[in-house]
Amino acid sequence: MSTPFSAGTLVSARGRDWVVLPESEPDMLVLRPLGGADDDIAAVFPDFEPVTSAQFAPPTPTDLGDARAAGLLRSALRIGFRSGAGPFRSLAGIAVEPRAYQLVPLLMALRQRTVRMLISDDVGIGKTVEAGLIASELLAQGSARGLAVLCSPALAEQWQKELRTKFGIDAELVLASTVSRLERALDLGQSLFDRHSYVIVSTDFIKSTRHRDDFVRHCPDLVIVDEAHTCVAADDTTATAQQLRFTLLERVAADPDRHLLLVTATPHSGKESAFRNLLGLVRPELATVDLGTEAGRRALAPYFVHRKRADVRQYLTREDGLADDSLREETTFPADRHFKDETYKLSAAYRALLDDAIAYASERVTAADRQGRREARIAWWSAIALLRSLVSSPRAAAQTLRTRSATAAAHTAEEADRLGAPLTSDSADTDALEGLDTAPGAETGEAVTDAGGAARLTALAEQAAALEGPTEDRKLAALVTQLKALLKDGYHPIVFCRYIPTAEYVAEHLDNKLGKKTVVQAVTGTLSPQQRIERIEKLADLAGDDPAARRVLVATDCLSEGVNLQHHFDAVVHYDLAWNPTRHDQREGRVDRYGQRRGVVRVVTLYGSDNGIDGKVLDVLIRKHRQIRKDLGISVSVPDAASTGVTDAIVEWLLLRGREASNPQQASLFDADEYRAIDKKAAALAADWQSAAEREKTSRSRFAQHTIHPEEVAREVAAIRDTLGRAGEIRDFVRHSLRALDGVLRDDPDDTGDFTADVSGTPAGLRDALAPAIGGDLVETGRPIPFRTITAVDRGQAALVRTDPTVAALAGYVLNAALDDQATGPRPARRCGVIRTRTVTTRTTLLVVRYRFHLTLPSRTGTRQLVAEDARLLAFTGAPTAAQWLTPADALALLDVTADANTDPGFGERTMRRVLDELPAVTDHLTAYGHDLAAELLASHRRVRSAAGEIVRGLAVTVQDHADVLGAYVYLPAPTAGAVA
Repeated sequence: MSTPFSAGTLVSARGRDWVVLPESEPDMLVLRPLGGADDDIAAVFPDFEPVTSAQFAPPTPTDLGDARAAGLLRSALRIGFRSGAGPFRSLAGIAVEPRAYQLVPLLMALRQRTVRMLISDDVGIGKTVEAGLIASELLAQGSARGLAVLCSPALAEQWQKELRTKFGIDAELVLASTVSRLERALDLGQSLFDRHSYVIVSTDFIKSTRHRDDFVRHCPDLVIVDEAHTCVAADDTTATAQQLRFTLLERVAADPDRHLLLVTATPHSGKESAFRNLLGLVRPELATVDLGTEAGRRALAPYFVHRKRADVRQYLTREDGLADDSLREETTFPADRHFKDETYKLSAAYRALLDDAIAYASERVTAADRQGRREARIAWWSAIALLRSLVSSPRAAAQTLRTRSATAAAHTAEEADRLGAPLTSDSADTDALEGLDTAPGAETGEAVTDAGGAARLTALAEQAAALEGPTEDRKLAALVTQLKALLKDGYHPIVFCRYIPTAEYVAEHLDNKLGKKTVVQAVTGTLSPQQRIERIEKLADLAGDDPAARRVLVATDCLSEGVNLQHHFDAVVHYDLAWNPTRHDQREGRVDRYGQRRGVVRVVTLYGSDNGIDGKVLDVLIRKHRQIRKDLGISVSVPDAASTGVTDAIVEWLLLRGREASNPQQASLFDADEYRAIDKKAAALAADWQSAAEREKTSRSRFAQHTIHPEEVAREVAAIRDTLGRAGEIRDFVRHSLRALDGVLRDDPDDTGDFTADVSGTPAGLRDALAPAIGGDLVETGRPIPFRTITAVDRGQAALVRTDPTVAALAGYVLNAALDDQATGPRPARRCGVIRTRTVTTRTTLLVVRYRFHLTLPSRTGTRQLVAEDARLLAFTGAPTAAQWLTPADALALLDVTADANTDPGFGERTMRRVLDELPAVTDHLTAYGHDLAAELLASHRRVRSAAGEIVRGLAVTVQDHADVLGAYVYLPAPTAGAVA
């Protein structure tokens, strides 16, 4: 570059100082504001506007602050950095502070030239964050240029929000509802996936043959697959949707240069072949490796992360060989789930309805058996639909009785089974959730033309509709009782129902029955995913800040996966039992996850003791599932075939009860034989399930993450925190700065470290800076801003981490005020200070120094030239001309020093002026220290990428020789008692 301004140098243009970036050309300078973010980058043409060399102005001796000024200035500076010099390029610019254990997948990924990983951490640990960290790092380094997230349409908008708010990745939604609009904006012959670099795509939409080929041809070089277990097929599967998804992913994974992250909490659904197919997507050889051998496990370990909560609740402990307690990290998951199973009995009228319906279904199944296999399967599924809706609610039963069965359109018995399967599976397939909460139909094909059958269905529907309300519906009455108890104890519950009519019915009857300060809302599949989130947020806002206000959400399983509800709710009520216990676990996982402030999440399960279904399902499936989860600390999927056998046996027994009414002589025989059949199948299920649990336990031990050792993580965590700051530093900075700026702080009464800040009395400039970050309406109305010690915060709250937008806005204001010595109003940080303290015995000077580095980062897509910044504390004793330099630890300790005596302003200014006049004498040391830092950074980059040798070659880190001295603080020994300062 012929221009005199090389990369990393400081220039002045447009009334401010900038850093020259490597992308600059002789006739065009690419500039970033000093300490600014990549979003602030601008292009300047020297031929058309003046650009001059600049040097950072030294501190002014008249601009003196107190003992706290040095720490606030340093913290404000470090918080403002968005272009760190360390090996993790993205961490300085993302709006989330990862837990130490969440860095493990990132470290594993950076050791691969082409990243292929299966991230299978337990529910609620933060798999989305782990995948987002890898994606943002690959994009920041240039190893990837595009991103596609494949997920269920119900989760697409949440992925979009997570990527945008936490990682600064603005992705376009490619869904059945958006594709027409997106395609209208394309140029002739242009692919949607060439037009948009970052996309979030509905897996079920893109798997179709119409769209699949275009996606595969133009697929980005980084793909994340959410709920990956739903996208692989077992060798014996007949599920067309799973086969289509699997075919899509096989073609995506076939490109050996494509980065692929598979994300799922349940990698092993109980079918070994499906698990093998999943591994084969990561790397083909893993599909056949012998995982029972040590060699096989070592082959898999670099690509597989498989941890439960107990593995990460306390991470980086002394047991891991760490002596530094400051690196120890405890993650606040709820300690446990408290289960309560609450029974109810049918009223006489409801009992009569159930008996009549069972008799009707039994007659239909018996008649259909004589007509052929197709008719028998249609009748079977119709009977199940009727029975499940009857035990759900009278409204669901009435709608089912009035609706034609979907299976009636089947042309074969196999098609009828495929259409009816969701009635018993309570599928864990995320995409299958869409529409699953619609009440099924119970009419058979014959009932449409059978006048007597149609009349009987109509009569049953009217009979069901008459039972609405807590008088005849004892299940609803039991719910009201349980909710009142939860609300009294301060909980905010979610009530999960299976069907839309049931959820709407429950919400309608709960209104005004739980107290004046309780707000009830229903969320079902009738709403779009965005409308669901909006209604939940509205519910939270309706409850407001009144501590006595309570909220109750009634939902179907459209909210049972992928949605984070832990900020607003802390209890779950299973109004309808699922026949797949994994569904219960997923419901509970919406509130039992990282960020939940309750130590114990409550779970209430309602079940009918005399309806013939609930009791057996609870005993055989739900309680067994809980016990396994308690024993292992994780959930183990129920063996599909065995569980289906149990539920089929229950339905058969109920239908036989219907036949007994017409043949009372055989009643006891039917009852004994069929009940024994249920118990026999339940015992077989328990044995299969226990075997699967033992295999999972062995698997967890076998695949424990040993690829990255805790001491390796600790070393990188220490380096990150030294550069970007620690949680305690951020919390102190926010508290001290807001108080100095006339904010009013109130601590959380529970002593959690949380607090609220009323900023209505702070300078207008600060309020203007905070408005975009926290919400203009919150600032304008004067509502206090809640600051939380946890990183998983809700809308309108601020996390006490450096990357939170509210914290960043505060730091920017404090730093700008400090650098502008002409500014009016309170200035928490100052660039100079003279402090008298008993901590030192001789004059000690602390410098806040900013370094700029030029990085050469090779990657598989080419070499990138980057400019990064870092801030360091350096301290010496004596005069600058004879400086004796302290260790970094001793320099850092000076930030905690308190003044033990007052300093006369005139004396302080004279002392400061003498030190600043002599400060050029330390320039050589500052330069040498910068070169040492560059060498350390180079070693850190090499260490992180140690297993990817070809990516290490060509790596270089150089430092700009001229460092910026932002602050200078002189510590003098305090005078002895009786002396005059």
